Amino acid sequence: MGTVQEVIQVICSEQPPRTVERDEHQLLSAPHPSPFPVKLWRDHEPLTVVHFPQEYAAQPFAPPRGVYESAQVRVEWQTMDNRQPFYHRNTDVDEISYQVAGERTLMTELGVVEHRAGEFSRIPRGVAHDNYGRKESHLLFYTPAPVAEDRPAERDSEPVFPPFAGWEAGRLNEAVTQCMGTPGHDITVFPVDERALLEQVHKEKDRLRVLRAADGYGVTWLYRSDPFRLATVRLPAGDGRVYHRTLDADEIQYQISGHRTLITQRGIVELGPGDFVRIPLGLAHTSVTAQDSEHIALYSDRELPQIAETTRTAEPYSPQRLAAARA
Repeated sequence: MGTVQEVIQVICSEQPPRTVERDEHQLLSAPHPSPFPVKLWRDHEPLTVVHFPQEYAAQPFAPPRGVYESAQVRVEWQTMDNRQPFYHRNTDVDEISYQVAGERTLMTELGVVEHRAGEFSRIPRGVAHDNYGRKESHLLFYTPAPVAEDRPAERDSEPVFPPFAGWEAGRLNEAVTQCMGTPGHDITVFPVDERALLEQVHKEKDRLRVLRAADGYGVTWLYRSDPFRLATVRLPAGDGRVYHRTLDADEIQYQISGHRTLITQRGIVELGPGDFVRIPLGLAHTSVTAQDSEHIALYSDRELPQIAETTRTAEPYSPQRLAAARA
């Protein structure tokens, strides 16, 4: 322990960050007792972790599982080894996906994408889409439109027909939904001519753009809107002597690969592939890594509550626990 640096940053604006020096033990310790008879601050629960395994496990089709949700952002986890049994059209949000594992055919009015692990794509508001997954898992991020890409595309969707080998037009419905696609918020559901829907691509000039993280270490900014940012963060091995405090956004982290120890003012917790954690705005935090580590970082300018069940909870700070993380 000793002196560390703290970077104080505002994510959703162009305000430059500031750096201050801190005594690390003081930064992580409980406050001094109040000299006043009334309580001036409230106690806060330690950070909680939600885990979904990245490896596919056979199970019946089920709707995506909500992980975090507010009026501005919804985060879901989904696994598939089948067709989604309907086409979906959002009225209010852009829908971003990240392919965790396996293969998935994304079929839309703007063309077809064959998704592989590590790829992102964004479905604009109002574009119908369906999925055919093969022993796969992916994440979904919904946020009010419009959202813009922050980096060049690796490739674009293409007019492919049939969309995958063995495709046959089925008796499918189209569901038009509001409220970020939350189950039970459909506006209307009706039968759809799948062939005609997929051939709509020939009348459209726009295409979906497939993004990946940049090579090398650091932050890759992927998507942005006024209240929302999405990035990947690749870290080398390091002892976590630089803390970050974001003033204007809750941060959701999803561990893609590698392991790290997340050290915060609300506890210390080990993170591995498949783990989610929410770091509230204004909370200082850093990561200790013994190897390369990669995670997704989602920033929301509104509180983004957890709606999934907690898998485990951060441990309280102690000098011994911190030393063990760095050992």
